Amino acid sequence: MPEYEITLTKAYTVRIKAGNEESAKRLSEYYTGDIKDLSTPRDRKARRFKILEIKCTVNEGA
Repeated sequence: MPEYEITLTKAYTVRIKAGNEESAKRLSEYYTGDIKDLSTPRDRKARRFKILEIKCTVNEGA
């Protein structure tokens, strides 16, 4: 089957207690990077797909 590269943009709002705003930004960026394939073998078989790689390219606090 053909392979495609898709770019997704996601945003999160994180409520966090920290010593200061800069620390809160850095801690939020560091500890919210859980990127994984949530599909099951059954999903992949039924819908005929396979996720080859997921890579975080943007993770910045504002």
